[in-house]
Amino acid sequence: MFVVGSARASVSVLGDLMGRAMKNLDKLLAMPYGCGEQNMVLFAPNIFILNYLKSTGQLTQEIQDRATRFLESGYQRELTYKHDDGSYSAFGKSDVSGNTWLTSFVMKSFGGARPYIFVNPSHIKDARRWLSRHQRPDGCIRSVGKLFHNGMKGGVSDDVSLTAYITTAMLELDANATDPVVQNCLRCLKEAVAGQLDNLYTTALLSYTFSLAGDEEMRSKLITLLHRKSTVASRKGLDSLEVEITSYVLLALLSGPAMPEFGLDYSSGIVRWLAQQQNPYGGFSSTQDTVVALQALAKYGAATYSVEGSTTVTVTSLGGLNKEFTVDQSNRLLYQEEKLSEVPGEYTIQAQGQSCVLAQVRSVYLRETDNNKTYTKILVSYKAFEFLYFSTIKADEANLSVYQGRREETNMVIINIKLLSGYILDKSSLKLVSQSFLTTSPRPRWKLKKDETKIYSVTLEEDQPVRNLKPAVVKVYDYYQTSDEAVTDYTSPCAEST
Repeated sequence: MFVVGSARASVSVLGDLMGRAMKNLDKLLAMPYGCGEQNMVLFAPNIFILNYLKSTGQLTQEIQDRATRFLESGYQRELTYKHDDGSYSAFGKSDVSGNTWLTSFVMKSFGGARPYIFVNPSHIKDARRWLSRHQRPDGCIRSVGKLFHNGMKGGVSDDVSLTAYITTAMLELDANATDPVVQNCLRCLKEAVAGQLDNLYTTALLSYTFSLAGDEEMRSKLITLLHRKSTVASRKGLDSLEVEITSYVLLALLSGPAMPEFGLDYSSGIVRWLAQQQNPYGGFSSTQDTVVALQALAKYGAATYSVEGSTTVTVTSLGGLNKEFTVDQSNRLLYQEEKLSEVPGEYTIQAQGQSCVLAQVRSVYLRETDNNKTYTKILVSYKAFEFLYFSTIKADEANLSVYQGRREETNMVIINIKLLSGYILDKSSLKLVSQSFLTTSPRPRWKLKKDETKIYSVTLEEDQPVRNLKPAVVKVYDYYQTSDEAVTDYTSPCAEST
């Protein structure tokens, strides 16, 4: 249910699969970021876009200069999260140790950036050396450090999915499948495939790993297995993990010889679904799904690029709108947009021509919360979180209680509190919230276990009196699985009603 009069909408058309992300490199995610992993979403996509434009002959000096600036700033920022032993972690040296997953992510990204900016080779060597030191006798890489992204854990074991990711990073770095560390990793992964493999995330990641390693037998086995488990899904709001899984399958299909029944026509269906999951900026719902999906889309775009053809897209409505967009080789990277004045309204989009175009309708509106508007005590139940909210004269106390999702533990949880009009936040109360997160680690504790209750309090102060004060929204969500969320609203019991 949306607030009447708040809705706005527009339709946009682009002639290039990567055009939307290219236009919004600095705001791919409509969510906060700032730690060592989140910083990489500002870094890695630039590499995929530059590689794509370079391979298709579309790279201009203006685009290269802009993307290079993002790479240089992201590179310098990421170095602040480096430990003395060559590893990286979400909060740098304030963490007890580096993290194996993030270190491999940084290592391969720095390697990919070398054609465009200066990257000190020692940073890559240090990271690789640190990862190698954590290889067990069976070839698997031991998990070290804090990991916020539960999807990396997989369903077989932590070490299998982690080892697959690190192996993939090393192969993307130099494509050397004969390296002893890589060979031992592949031995570990083959043993995992020989056992019971029933986790889709791990299976999809392994299919890409063995594609890069040139093991066609394993690649064929895993892709065939994934095809049997695939589903037809057209709804929006799917988990970011599903975007990541689908993207790894696409990367696997495009990273080796063409397979019977799994050619570009098959891949185009995957691309169509991925494009439907993009946010208005060209990213997706979280960091890792954005990075992996853009990498896969860039690879598909390069494989299917053609300079031929043009297309006309026509948008019509019952209210009389008749807008035409023409897309050809001269303007395929141009972002074309038209405001839709009838909201809600019924529109028809038609395309005629012989080229690839992407049309997206964006709608923005204020959403009403489904509570009883009783501000002394509100209880709202959602599928993942139970959210209990109190509003008092001196303080607003949010009780984020009882994670009720299907996992045993959340990823990093974000609490987003919109301030009431005329109110300001007492920053000293925010410090108390930070202290309440602390465990034995000097860093905040961001996760919730199943059925765990946590209470956080912040104080709002009235700065300017506002008549007819409207409620403000409080939202809690899983950063890496944004469909797990709860929303409620609050107001002040002292608010003037007239």
